Amino acid sequence: MDIPNPWEQKNKDEELIKQRMSKIKHKIAIISGKGGVGKSLVTVNLAAALAGENNVAILDSDLTGPCVPKMLGLKGSRLGVGPAGIGPAVGPLGIKVVSMDFLLPSDDSPVIWRGPLKMSAIRQFLGEVNWGNLDYLLVDLPPGTGDESLSVLQLIPDIDGVIIVTIPSEVSQSVVKKAVTFARKMDTPIFGLVENMSGMTCPHCGELIEIFGGDGGERIAKDMDVELLGSIPMDPRLSSDSDQGTPFILRHPESPAAEAFRKIVRKIGVKVKEE
Repeated sequence: MDIPNPWEQKNKDEELIKQRMSKIKHKIAIISGKGGVGKSLVTVNLAAALAGENNVAILDSDLTGPCVPKMLGLKGSRLGVGPAGIGPAVGPLGIKVVSMDFLLPSDDSPVIWRGPLKMSAIRQFLGEVNWGNLDYLLVDLPPGTGDESLSVLQLIPDIDGVIIVTIPSEVSQSVVKKAVTFARKMDTPIFGLVENMSGMTCPHCGELIEIFGGDGGERIAKDMDVELLGSIPMDPRLSSDSDQGTPFILRHPESPAAEAFRKIVRKIGVKVKEE
């Protein structure tokens, strides 16, 4: 009886991942030190901003709390299956999406997996999905520095870098330092920080209200010696548009928040050219 060789299978998986990823020009992971900072919202809107001139895909690697499909109006979609591999769902502007959400029988179905199963799922998403030729693959990682984040940074060859999302609160700033240190220990380039929820303009007087305190992003960027890519002001429509399944920047392209996303994308373009 032939006994399966796990190391041989592992090598086959990694070779397949390498082949798939070789068709993607730029691979960028979006991470955060903690939950509740709007990381997925940032990922979706950066993807929408990039998709105007590029072929873009999102890998929603938050296996236990996937939310990218809802933000792109893809709830209820399913992944395709064909000779070339698993087919992603396709959202606005042709953004391809792969998420555990597409595999769950219902919204209240939990994913109760230990580390090895999570790593296996990430391997399948990277290697068995027919991503095709892409300009950008954005990987939306779950909060923290656990199994999924570790797997993605280990498995994706020549990943361009990571973007770290924070908010201007002291709690977020203290935790995001762990994400910066994590990326450095993995020898992954850090593109910089994105400060979400960076104040709010009063609709009556126009004054900027620093809800979480000012200059938090600048302080932590300086403290950790990384670049502040941009600060995204709060806008109630950011949340409502996400709930309705449309990227904010498509509905409100003239808003200050939309312009902040576009400025960050321009900086990303400069970063990948420097690689």
